[in-house]
Amino acid sequence: MLGLAAAALIVISIYTDWLDPVRERVASLAAPFYWITDTPSRVGDWAGEQLRTREELLEENGRLKRQVLLLEQQAQQLASVKAENTQLKELMNSAESVDERVLVAQVIGVSPDPLEHVLIIDKGRNDGVRQGTAIMDASGLLGQVIEAGGSSSRVLLITDANHALPVQVLRNSVRAVAEGTGDLYRLKLRHLANTSDIREGDLLLSSGLGGRFPAGYPVGEVIAVQRDPGRAFAEVDVQPRGRMNRSRFVLAVIGQE
Repeated sequence: MLGLAAAALIVISIYTDWLDPVRERVASLAAPFYWITDTPSRVGDWAGEQLRTREELLEENGRLKRQVLLLEQQAQQLASVKAENTQLKELMNSAESVDERVLVAQVIGVSPDPLEHVLIIDKGRNDGVRQGTAIMDASGLLGQVIEAGGSSSRVLLITDANHALPVQVLRNSVRAVAEGTGDLYRLKLRHLANTSDIREGDLLLSSGLGGRFPAGYPVGEVIAVQRDPGRAFAEVDVQPRGRMNRSRFVLAVIGQE
């Protein structure tokens, strides 16, 4: 009997709308149940999507970091090339004002001994460089060759404690000797009388005496003068004009035109 009743209800529900309100009520009551039972699947899909999104973001972040590093490297290379071009232009402009024949050389090394100021350049006897050859940059004298090999040479800077250079004041031609102090940024004038006419700001040029350096090249600028009445000589500090530890390209003065 119950089976016949159920079958009758099914037939009635199919061919009539009497049970529509009941079906709608049942469907509305069942919807939360279906939503809850489907939650694990939806949570799994969301978690997987979030994981993929995180991995994609991490991958993109790593790619962007690599691109930034490459761009920074390229910018540094461009800055280096620009600086070299600027230095070469300055050097060639300086070479045009030099009466002697000059040769552009590149600094390829420095002495590891902190007590000596020595550079290594990529020019030697095969290029016309000899012991005693004067070396300068676009700003002033740097030093002289103390050892010339076939294709490279050692240059003693004027700031080395064992170096001395005859100079004269541009303003009044007062002569003196500029000695190295072991400090790349300072020279001292030796045996300059207290009464000598020298002052801060005076430009010192090579005097050419002794034949070790050509005359008339900038050496340094006087930055301090101390006169002690109890001493016979003044203490004069000079800042070199040449860029002792910054010049990559230099000029070797190898002879007369």
